Amino acid sequence: MNTLSEKPSNNEEVIDLAAYLNVIKQSKWKILGFASVVTLLTIMVTLTLIPKYVATATLLIESEQTKAVSFDEIYGLDSTKKEYYLTQFEVIKSNSIAREVITKLNLKEHTDFVAKPSLTGELKGMVKQFLPFLNKKESSALSAEEQAGHEMLGLLAAFKSRLSVSPIMKTQLVRVSFESSDPKLSALVANTVGEVYIESQMRAKMGITQQASSWLNTRLSELRIQLDSSEVRLQVYREEQKLVDIEGIAGLVTQELEQTSKQLVDARATQNNLESINRVINEYGNDNIELLGSMPEITSHRVVQDVKREVVLVERKVSELAEVYGPKHPKMISAQAELATVKTNLNKQIKGLITGIEKELNRTTRTVNALEGDLAKIRAEYQDITRKETQYNQLKREVETNRNIFNTFLSRSKETEVTSDFSSAAARFTDRAFPPRNPSKPNKKLIVILAFVASFGFAVVMAFIFDALNDTIKNKNDVENKLAQRMLGLLPHVKVSKKSYFPIHAYLEDTYRRFAESVRTFRTSLLLTHLDRAHQIIAVTSTSPGEGKTTTSANLAMSLAQMGNVLLIDADLRKPTLAKRFDIPVFHPGLSNLMIGTDQLADCVHIDIQSGVTIMPSGQIPSNPLELLSHPRFSELLTELKAQYDHIIIDTPPTQAVSDALVIAQSVDSVVYVVKSDITRTKPITAGLERLFEVKAHIAGVVLNKVDMSKSNDEHSYGYYDYYGYSQQPEKPQA
Repeated sequence: MNTLSEKPSNNEEVIDLAAYLNVIKQSKWKILGFASVVTLLTIMVTLTLIPKYVATATLLIESEQTKAVSFDEIYGLDSTKKEYYLTQFEVIKSNSIAREVITKLNLKEHTDFVAKPSLTGELKGMVKQFLPFLNKKESSALSAEEQAGHEMLGLLAAFKSRLSVSPIMKTQLVRVSFESSDPKLSALVANTVGEVYIESQMRAKMGITQQASSWLNTRLSELRIQLDSSEVRLQVYREEQKLVDIEGIAGLVTQELEQTSKQLVDARATQNNLESINRVINEYGNDNIELLGSMPEITSHRVVQDVKREVVLVERKVSELAEVYGPKHPKMISAQAELATVKTNLNKQIKGLITGIEKELNRTTRTVNALEGDLAKIRAEYQDITRKETQYNQLKREVETNRNIFNTFLSRSKETEVTSDFSSAAARFTDRAFPPRNPSKPNKKLIVILAFVASFGFAVVMAFIFDALNDTIKNKNDVENKLAQRMLGLLPHVKVSKKSYFPIHAYLEDTYRRFAESVRTFRTSLLLTHLDRAHQIIAVTSTSPGEGKTTTSANLAMSLAQMGNVLLIDADLRKPTLAKRFDIPVFHPGLSNLMIGTDQLADCVHIDIQSGVTIMPSGQIPSNPLELLSHPRFSELLTELKAQYDHIIIDTPPTQAVSDALVIAQSVDSVVYVVKSDITRTKPITAGLERLFEVKAHIAGVVLNKVDMSKSNDEHSYGYYDYYGYSQQPEKPQA
């Protein structure tokens, strides 16, 4: 299968580039004309534009500013933060900087800032002149100050619209640019903005420093009075309480309190021990020496222990002698006597100890009572000293605090006084602005090029839009797709003067060979479409007047006359034109006379000598053309004429104007529908065809008339037109 012959399915969208190019080709002069006009207007406008110059100065925003002495800044802006730089950028663009620059350079006198009268303002003024009552709302005059304020607002808006402040990413640099029609002024303003910003920052810092110094001096005098007052109170208290070294006195009292407390504890322990022994003695009695001697409280005494140690030694001695000597031996007697003496001494010591314990208890009791009294006295003295020390420390602490605050403010005051006349710049110039040589805008070449491209593109788009909105019939595809009819042929558009008609015998003239060939092609197509039925009587109609159906009918008749006997009937009984076109007298009888019976056929026809076509004009215009054509006599007349002529061509009125063509179509073999190319819209054509179908007329096809072949890019149309001049006769060679 040959794939080239395959057609895309209905569901596939195919972009026909040739169709788009054809639209552009057809509208090329309109597109180029529109683009040229817009470009010329753009050139005229650009020539009137005032060139604008942009000068740029570069500032370095200092992150750490130089200090005369090393102390913290009084005003709080952390220059290491991102917000600091953003704040500085906004300060440069602020109204205060702009106002100072405007005043310093007297910009209100410059042409860039002088308000130019606008068309709207002029129209408004003219209206107010003609309508004075509109000025009543503005009767209240502004004061000089208010007028200056309004003027400054306008200057600020104009100034800031020309000023551009753009930081350089990831740096401390910022570009300050200004746009003006004067290159020198643009550089001057850019530099002045930077200078005013630097000066304003220095003034602000110096002002803050001086203000802080003044405030510090005021506070310092207050703090000096407060310090003196606290020192006086401390001294008065010291004198009243007769304090020399309160810390040493408090220490001695504390030490004495500790010693007394310790003695009291020891005395109480001794007293408790003696009381326990004395209770035992009272319980057992003073005479029970043996039992008292076994008491731990008694035996634990050092004297008793020493005596008992001697008793043990003597008893051991007696025991050793008893093993050697008898009881009567002198050594035994001596040892026994010594043992008795030691025991007696032990008893004596115990008795003396018992008697001394009571006395010792009384003495210890007196000692404890004395120590308790001393301790209470010392405690009262300690509390009094503590209260004095607390009050003294409070007054002393107040003095020290006031002195520290006073010293701090005094130091800061001295520092601010030393540095009050010094302030480092918040920024500095890295590059100053210089007057630019070339304007930054407008780029006239670019504007003209863009205007041409934009206008050309707009014109192309509009051409496509108009083509899409154009529902007229222009080629064979439109005839077949929009009208669903067969295309019989096309007749090219032939230029003629506005005051004259297209020659009725153009088919026979050598000047219109290509037109004649298109008529022959139309004739051939018509005959070939009627091989299966009679096509002796052919009606030619159109949608509306002026589509060329009369010319088509005449030229079709002339082409058929070369093949046989042809009758051309003007059935337009309302506005007939055949008689005029063929120079037939207006009073010549015709179809209406023949129908009525006032004249014979021979009187109602006219033979055109040049083409050989028999012409039957409309004759006298009747008052009721439709009733006359609807009479059976018309059909009978056509039947009679068929016997005398090979082809009968009937020129009928338009279908949308009257119904005459519908009546005639019922009596003919076929109908040729003439459509004026690129003029008649699809909807009325379709309505006319539908009316013919309703009366069951046989439509042979459509003839596309007045086709502009220079705009046509339909390859199917060339089969209906001798585009290449192939039908022209070759010129005879010269002898």
